[in-house]
Amino acid sequence: QVQLVESGGGLVQPGGSLRLSCTASGISFSSYDMGWYRQASGEQRELVASVTTRHTTDYADSVKGRFTISGDNAKNTVYLEMNVLKPEDTAVYYCNAHPYPFFSWGQGTQVTVSS
Repeated sequence: QVQLVESGGGLVQPGGSLRLSCTASGISFSSYDMGWYRQASGEQRELVASVTTRHTTDYADSVKGRFTISGDNAKNTVYLEMNVLKPEDTAVYYCNAHPYPFFSWGQGTQVTVSS
């Protein structure tokens, strides 16, 4: 059974930074293209960033230049470095496979950007 665990969220002021982590049991991230997704209250879940097994990255326009996705195969962890955070980045953040999120969703980690 694959289990995804997201962590690193919290409350941060506008302009601040956070680094999210996603670890997994039951799979090796080195075998899958992965993505970070987010879901704001009352909104649909959306893809924020993705990284392929060849370390090619892509970003939603709303976060381009501010967020960086990366992976550490040795630690079996995918990261999302978030800088210059804005209130509209407030959401629960999840990781999953990309482009088809076929793993069971984890609990996610809440990111709140507010002064």
